[in-house]
Amino acid sequence: MNLITYHTHDRIGYITLNRPDKRNALNSQMVTELKEAFSQAENDKNCKVIVLKANGEVFSAGADLAYLQELQQNSFDENYADSSHLKSLFEQIYWSQKVVIAQVQGHAIAGGCGLATVCDFVFTVPEAKFGYTEVKIGFVPAIVMFFLLRRVNEKQAKDLLLSGRLLTAEEALEHSLVNEIVLAGVLDEHVTYFAHKLITQCSGESLGLTKRMIANIQSMHGPEALDYAAQSNASARETEDCKRGIAAFLNKEKIIW
Repeated sequence: MNLITYHTHDRIGYITLNRPDKRNALNSQMVTELKEAFSQAENDKNCKVIVLKANGEVFSAGADLAYLQELQQNSFDENYADSSHLKSLFEQIYWSQKVVIAQVQGHAIAGGCGLATVCDFVFTVPEAKFGYTEVKIGFVPAIVMFFLLRRVNEKQAKDLLLSGRLLTAEEALEHSLVNEIVLAGVLDEHVTYFAHKLITQCSGESLGLTKRMIANIQSMHGPEALDYAAQSNASARETEDCKRGIAAFLNKEKIIW
């Protein structure tokens, strides 16, 4: 991989956007490498939580405009295939069995904001700007729309997607796009601390099952959703993590996951 790096440390898998000279703009190769890195992290026994971060001053400026210009020569089928390529990356992150934390050290714009949106937690610095700016260049924030509408209400989505305006970190926090704002000098340390709390205090099996349920249950009707919840409850009772956790609780023992 040339545009993405991946390594693990203390059960955290770090996926890093590494195209700082292009403001970590997304093109087909970068999307391919991101998918490969997330697949690697998903199957890595030394990785329990994933942190998505970036090198350089910008988290990601979104789609590489030179690349988009090239795509204008493509047929509909070719463009649909390219669009589906990005869609599958967003699906992969959102439905990952591992918690994904976005560490946003700089601006996250358009597709870059989309990348952050599909993560489970987002930590950012006060200076970062966020925005779905596609309408300002005659494009549409199509794929991220599905995921954004699971995070905010329709009124907020229209405000963000139709205006294409940039948000400050504080505004992103108010719109639930960000979980916490952290000073740049301690962002690494803060994200690592948060990840380690998840790793040591929560069962990996429980995190994966809970995340999958949150993703799936929203598209179900009441009776179907409740039956799915009951089945998931029953399945969870059979896991080794559940047996360990209950035994530790009954024996008044502290469990380190």
